Amino acid sequence: MIRDTSGQDQILAPSRRPRLPWLWGGLGLALLAGLVWFMPPWLRGLSGGASVSMARLSVAEVGFGPLVRDVAAEGKVVAAVSPTLYAANAGTVSLLAKAGDSVQRGQPLLRIASPDLQARAAQERSNADALQSDWLRAQADVRQQHAQAESALALARIEQQTAVNELARQSRAFDAGATAQAQVDQARDALARAEVALKQAQQLVGLKDEATRFELQAKRQAFERQQLVVADMARQLGELELRSPVDGQVGQLFVSERGNVAKDAKLLTVIDLSALEVQVQVAESYARELQPGMPGEIRGNGRSWPGRVSSVSPEVVNNEVAARLRFDGAQPEQLRQNQRLSVRVLLDQRDKVLSLARGAFVDESGGRFAYVLRDGQAERRAIRLGAQSLSTVEVLEGLKPGDKVVISGADLFKGAERVTLSP
Repeated sequence: MIRDTSGQDQILAPSRRPRLPWLWGGLGLALLAGLVWFMPPWLRGLSGGASVSMARLSVAEVGFGPLVRDVAAEGKVVAAVSPTLYAANAGTVSLLAKAGDSVQRGQPLLRIASPDLQARAAQERSNADALQSDWLRAQADVRQQHAQAESALALARIEQQTAVNELARQSRAFDAGATAQAQVDQARDALARAEVALKQAQQLVGLKDEATRFELQAKRQAFERQQLVVADMARQLGELELRSPVDGQVGQLFVSERGNVAKDAKLLTVIDLSALEVQVQVAESYARELQPGMPGEIRGNGRSWPGRVSSVSPEVVNNEVAARLRFDGAQPEQLRQNQRLSVRVLLDQRDKVLSLARGAFVDESGGRFAYVLRDGQAERRAIRLGAQSLSTVEVLEGLKPGDKVVISGADLFKGAERVTLSP
């Protein structure tokens, strides 16, 4: 038979020591104090969607102050007048100046030898001489034909006058009874023939003059037309010697000595150093507001000079627009082509506006909302911004003076409406 453990059990008498009431009271007080201490942060944690350290944020205060909108960029010195010379005809190049030489307006820089063009020019001059000879010969022919016609007219007048005299003599003889009627009639017929011959001679003089005038005009026009061709060939020969169009300095050479060039090939550039400008590349968003005449500042070599926008390119390349500034006043000395200078262009200036330091929130939210600090939390608030500069933005709605706004680091909030901030 298997025995159980009932024989091993022992009944103990109950303890008679009293419990300490003050122990339970102390525990209750400690619990209450813990709740009071930890309850506000816990409630704030429940109300906020996240908790972010203040050390990771940048905060700025809204206030009234001046707003200066400007554009700053690096620019390079360029010549306002920098013509490039091209070859008017094909040929062999002879350089009369080298890169960097100072030149005067009209000074020969380069000469092109073109035997083909010179041969064509000689042929055209020969043709012009031949046409001139034809014109002169035509003038002589006109004078000769006119003289012949005048001689025939004079003979016709003489014959007509002779016929008149003969008729008068025969008429007197007939009246005296010394001749027959037939002789008078013959004299009258001879006069009629002489008058017809005179009339034809007169008409022939007019027709001859008109015909020779047209022929002479055609010869003259052909000669003048050929003279224009000769003048054009002379112009082309003159363009074989390229001269400086401005006072300045020879820039870049695109050809070498005794090199062959084709027509319209690029030869060299001439830089007018008396009229320099600074070219900058401006972002498309700011370029919309750039206008010729806006004031600016040019800095370089430890100095600054006033400037003014002279031109803005109408073309956008790689989201940028090229603009040029000229020196407002005397041009500084010892500037070089392509030298780097700093440029600042003033777009707008306002004395007293509600403003805030520009930060990442402008680009991240598009300026539609911002996070405002309040009671240890960052609350999302809808705003509306106005003018913007490189360092400041104008506040139109949603914020008031004294508000502290998170301008950088708001991407950590992940779009939450309210975020708890920790030290």
